[in-house]
Amino acid sequence: MKGKSYALGLDFGTNSARALLVDTGSGEEIADAVANYPSGKNGIILDRKNHLVARQHPKDWLAAMTRAVHAAVRKAKKRRGFHPENIIGIGIDTTGSTPLPITESAKPLASLRDFSGNLNALAWLWKDHSSYAETEQIIETAKAHGPKYLEQYGGRYYSEWFWAKALHCRRAAPAVFRAAYTWVEASDWLPAMLCGVTKAADIKRNICAAGHKAMFNRDWDGYPEFNFLARLDIELAELRDRLPNIAHAANQPAGRLVESWAKTMGLRPGLPVAVGSFDAHCGGVGSGIKPGRLVKIIGTSTCDMMVAPASAGLKGIPGIPGVVPDSIIPGFIGIEAGQSAVGDLFNWFVNCLELGRMGHDDLTQKAKKLCPGETGLLALDWNNGNRSVLMDAQLSGLLLGQSLRTTPAEIYRALIEATAFGARVIVERLESSGQKVDEVVCCGGISEKNDLLLQIYADVIGRPMKLAASAQACALGAAIFGAVVAGKEHGGFDRAEDAQSRMCRLQSKIFRPHASARAVYDELFELYLVMHNAMGGVEKSADLGGVMKKLLELKSGASNKI
Repeated sequence: MKGKSYALGLDFGTNSARALLVDTGSGEEIADAVANYPSGKNGIILDRKNHLVARQHPKDWLAAMTRAVHAAVRKAKKRRGFHPENIIGIGIDTTGSTPLPITESAKPLASLRDFSGNLNALAWLWKDHSSYAETEQIIETAKAHGPKYLEQYGGRYYSEWFWAKALHCRRAAPAVFRAAYTWVEASDWLPAMLCGVTKAADIKRNICAAGHKAMFNRDWDGYPEFNFLARLDIELAELRDRLPNIAHAANQPAGRLVESWAKTMGLRPGLPVAVGSFDAHCGGVGSGIKPGRLVKIIGTSTCDMMVAPASAGLKGIPGIPGVVPDSIIPGFIGIEAGQSAVGDLFNWFVNCLELGRMGHDDLTQKAKKLCPGETGLLALDWNNGNRSVLMDAQLSGLLLGQSLRTTPAEIYRALIEATAFGARVIVERLESSGQKVDEVVCCGGISEKNDLLLQIYADVIGRPMKLAASAQACALGAAIFGAVVAGKEHGGFDRAEDAQSRMCRLQSKIFRPHASARAVYDELFELYLVMHNAMGGVEKSADLGGVMKKLLELKSGASNKI
C-alpha cells in the first residue's frame, strides 16, 4: 500500500458511539466523530417499575456507528493525503458486561417480531443491576462447590456480569431465555456483524469479556463446568454447551469487513477487524498503560486498569474484580477495578435534585473556594453500589454531617471527595497485594473537564495525577488494535506496545498533591474508612459515635484558617 496508513477505532460507550481515525505513521489523530444512540433516555432503555433495569437496543449501536464513521471520514477527507482506502484495520470496544440474547443465526432476539418491545430481549447494559439476587446465589454456590471460580474476582461475583444476567433472564423471562440460542457480549457481536458472521457458534469471544465477567479461565478449559452451572439452573448449564472453550485477545482478527457493511460505511471491503475489547481496557491501552502505571478512566463510572508481567503468576486480589491473563494488553495479566458511580453520582445531584440554574460548572466554581474539611460533610459514593473493594451492588449512598446551613456546593465537593476516597481504597488494596502504583494517568470526559476533581484526587491519593493526551483514549486503544491486526507489513504494528510507543502521549499538565490538603484528607479518609467498613459490613461492631463530632472539628479548623 502506498502513502499514509490509518487505523479506525470504534468506541461504543454508554450513551453514544465514537469513530476515531489515527495516522499510524505519526500517531496523529486526524478525525473523530460521535453519534448518540436514539432510543430511551440518552440511549438507555429504562423500566419505570424497576430502577435497577438498564437496557440498550443493538440497532442503536449500528445506526450510531454508521453515522459516526461517515462523519469522521468526511472530516478526514479535508486533510491532504487522506483516502478511505488507506484505512488498514478496525478495532472495536464496547461497554461491559453488556450481553445480548441472540438466535442461532446470530440475530438479536430484539430484532424479531415476537420480541419487539420486550425489555428482556434487548442488550443488558453494564449498569443493569436487576440480577442482584442471582448474584448472591452464584457466590454462595461457588463458595460451596467451586471456589476457584471466584478467585480471579477477588472472592465475589457481581450483578453487572454475564452469568448473573443470563440467570435472571431465565427466571424473570423464561420465554426470552429459551428463545435465545446463546448470549453474546456486545464486544463480540459487533465485530462479528461487521465480518458477516451468520452463525452464533462462529462468533469469536474476547478474553476481556469472558475472563473478567463470565468466569472464563484457561486453567479449567474455559467457562465454568456444566455440573457447577447445573447447581444454579439446568437450562443455564445447557447454555454452557453452546459456548466455546476458547477466548481470544484483542490483537487477533475477528475476521474481515464484509462487503455490505463496507458499502454502508464507505470503507474498503476486506479490512481486518480486531477481536473486541472493553472500552475501559482500550482506554488503558490508549493511555499508554504499562506495569506500574494505573490508568483511571473517569466517566459515568470509573474503571481502574493495571497490567502485570505474565511472569508474576497473579491469580487474584481480594476485592479487585478481575485478574485475567492476556486482557488489556496481550502477553500481560490485566487487572481491573472500579467505582460504579462517579459522573453518574454528580449528574444525580445536579439533575435529579432539580437545583434550578446551578449546573456542574457553577457548583464546581463554588466548591473550589472551599478548603479540605470546610464542608463538615462526609459521603459514601455508593449510589450505584460498590464495585471495588466490597463488590456489593446492594449498598447505597450516604451523606453525613449535614446542617441547616449546608449548601449545594458543599455537598457537591463532598461527593467529589467521596469518589476520591473510594479511589484511594482501590490503590491501597492494589499496593497491599504487591501491585506497586508508580504513577496515575487519567482519561475520560471528566478528567478533561474538571480540574477540581483531579486536584482533590491528587491530594487524597497522594500521587500526581497525569492526563492522557488523547481526549478519546478508548477509541485510540481500539484503533491501536486495528493497527495491530493489520500488521507491520501493511503500515500497522506487530504488537500493541509498539503501537502505543507511536500513538500514545501524556499531557504536560500535572496535578500534584498539596501537603496541607493531604494532611486534612488523611484525617477525613480515616473517617471514610470507619463508615466504609461499618456500612459495608466489614466491621460489624464499629463505633460511629465520634464521626460527626470529628467532622465538626475538621470544619472548625478549616474555617479558622480562612
